[in-house]
Amino acid sequence: SDSPDLHTEDTLAAGGGLAQSDAVRFLCSAGPRAVADLLELGVPFDRDAEGQLRLGKEAAHRQNRIVHIGGDEAGAAIMRILVKAAQRADHIDIREEKVAEELLVSEGRIAGAQLWDIRSQSVGSITAQSVVLATGGIGGLYAVTTNPLTSQGLGLALAAEAGATLRDLEFVQFHPTALHVGKDPAPLATEAIRGAGGLLRDGEGERFMVALHPDGELAPRDVVARGVAGAIKQTGNAFLDVRGALGRDFATSFPTVHRACQEAGFDPEADLLPVAPAVHYHMGGIRTDLYGRTDVKGLFAVGECASTGVHGANRLASNSLLEAIVFGSAVAEAILDEPVGVPLKVETGATTLSHGPPTKLGGLRQRMADQAGILRDGLSLKGALEATRTEMASTEGGRLARLSASMVLASAAFREESRGAHQRLDHPQTTTPQHTLLRLQDQDFQLSNEDYPG
Repeated sequence: SDSPDLHTEDTLAAGGGLAQSDAVRFLCSAGPRAVADLLELGVPFDRDAEGQLRLGKEAAHRQNRIVHIGGDEAGAAIMRILVKAAQRADHIDIREEKVAEELLVSEGRIAGAQLWDIRSQSVGSITAQSVVLATGGIGGLYAVTTNPLTSQGLGLALAAEAGATLRDLEFVQFHPTALHVGKDPAPLATEAIRGAGGLLRDGEGERFMVALHPDGELAPRDVVARGVAGAIKQTGNAFLDVRGALGRDFATSFPTVHRACQEAGFDPEADLLPVAPAVHYHMGGIRTDLYGRTDVKGLFAVGECASTGVHGANRLASNSLLEAIVFGSAVAEAILDEPVGVPLKVETGATTLSHGPPTKLGGLRQRMADQAGILRDGLSLKGALEATRTEMASTEGGRLARLSASMVLASAAFREESRGAHQRLDHPQTTTPQHTLLRLQDQDFQLSNEDYPG
């Protein structure tokens, strides 16, 4: 009963009026082929008793169309199989523990990257005619996140300094149900739990989503996140309730979440599970076309750091993993069409900062959570931007993290409306749909609007 057209309609509806129809149709039309490719590589998606793929339902999907592995282990299982495939491939040279600190550009096109080698503690470079940024999201810039803490938007900063255009950085998605058990990063209580019948209750034990949206617990993520935040503010707590039939099957249906609950001292079959919104996904990113091309020749971006036009102002659940597979394949095809020649030689830059990861980000993470969280206002955003831009970094990683955070704050201050995951208390209205573009010029942010193409 499902089709790429129905998937397209659901994605556009969830996108808050900014998901681009051409990109969404590209994604949804290629979805079945992407799943087939993963099956061919040996990805063991869950199947029913008849051997058919078991399809689950998640927020804002009208159909059961999500494939899982072990209930909640799809991402990790796909990673393991793709990593093994890459390691076996004789045409892939894997170099680990080398951190990009600068993209090298010559004569208007990419020329490679300057790197810090963690093992040898030395600066080096790799020349290349094509560079792909696949650096993930920005959750590590926020106090509460489900992301790895190293996901600090460094790819955004690298691309901006190389001259690329960034788009819609203000749209930060909060997952409604991170387990609120004092861990950093916060364990994720997957959307599929609510798709399987999990309920949300406030501190007084009452369901609260039924009064906020006709789809209740399966409303779009931004709606549910605001509902959970409101329940916590009004009653002190919010809980995920999986007791009863779902609780009895919880260990086998959702083993990763079950382990996290046990480690925190909760029994899903008997206890309400405390939850809170946490930064989970960044819809904005480096502006690309349908083949991952940026406006710097030879520079590509894919995955969460890219803005392909698919997610708009509010990502539809599970579309991000599909996007990574579909657009990753498209980038590979586009690179085959790039001209082959002698890589350009570029002098690597000098820095007065030490090399290494960001340090002392606690204040920045709390500032981003307080001022660029679920609810925002212009005065707070501008104050946070000024504080972040004047804050001194001691490492190259810290400098790039603060640049990335500053660009998110500047974009959020620039968009004076409420749309999708971006909610302004001082601008509650929704205006004409437009994209926010940001370019870095002489260390200043050049912000402008781009007409929404539909």
